[in-house]
Amino acid sequence: MPRSWVLMSIAGMLLGASLLSAQSTHKMTKADVDRWMTELSNWGRWGKDDQLGTLNLISPAKRREASALVKHGVVVSMAHEMLTERAVDNSNPLVHEMLPSHGVFYIDNYSMSFHGMGLTHLDALCHASYQGKLYNGFSSDSINAQGCPQDSVFVLKEGIVTRGVLIDIARMKGVDYLEPGTPIYPEDLAEWEKQTGIQVTVGDAVFVRSGRWAMRAAKGPGTSFAGLHASCAKWLHDRGVAILGGDADPEVAPSQIEGIPVPIHLLTLVAMGMPLLDECDLEAVSKEAAERKRWVFLFTAAPLVVRGGTGAPINPLAVF
Repeated sequence: MPRSWVLMSIAGMLLGASLLSAQSTHKMTKADVDRWMTELSNWGRWGKDDQLGTLNLISPAKRREASALVKHGVVVSMAHEMLTERAVDNSNPLVHEMLPSHGVFYIDNYSMSFHGMGLTHLDALCHASYQGKLYNGFSSDSINAQGCPQDSVFVLKEGIVTRGVLIDIARMKGVDYLEPGTPIYPEDLAEWEKQTGIQVTVGDAVFVRSGRWAMRAAKGPGTSFAGLHASCAKWLHDRGVAILGGDADPEVAPSQIEGIPVPIHLLTLVAMGMPLLDECDLEAVSKEAAERKRWVFLFTAAPLVVRGGTGAPINPLAVF
């Protein structure tokens, strides 16, 4: 391991020790989430009819800035291979069937339910509601058998192009993966910025690596995952993050707030209007970024164009 990473690992261990005593300061309740649903809200910020949410923060200038990051033309996928075997973290695996051939053509059929812990996917804003409301105040009662009239994945048909930032918490702490159920606090995110010299800025796509897929390879499927603590929501809002990705949901599971099983999902999707990229595989991009000592890259992804959809399977790309 390079000397710089040894120092980073030592610093990470010291940080971890200090965070043990700090955990009590991050204790949150349902009342705190209710308050932040208002305080961190972007409802009306871009107009009463807005359905893009924080993707409005990605300006043409931001896209040009991101494009200038491409120096070598190396492309790394941040999607995990679609799992076809049922497991405790993949209750709805991909079903891939070959259909009868038609002369010289061969045809197959894919069937999946992509929300869950098994398949890399995008959560559109209508994937979650709180107290009967979707992002920007649209009523969840409007969702019907035809899908979501507002806040659906359809509004993302032009794709997403911006600066991607990898926040590699597992690497910072000198481990292959964080143990299941380990919360990641705002101090961790800030420490990563300090140690790498990378500042998350308005319009960035942020990917937080806990090492979930390395953990799965070592320990097998599970139902507990490291990820962001709910107290990170304000950090995401204050930094102006446009889209959040993780190698799990990307929040800690199980939740540490009684009565709120997915606080990060609610605060990002519903209050802020921030789409999520769940179950990304950040192992390859972690290795590439470490070898290049570059934690920023051109990020691009384009979901399926499905009117009314709550999201879509997706292949996020990092270009160095």
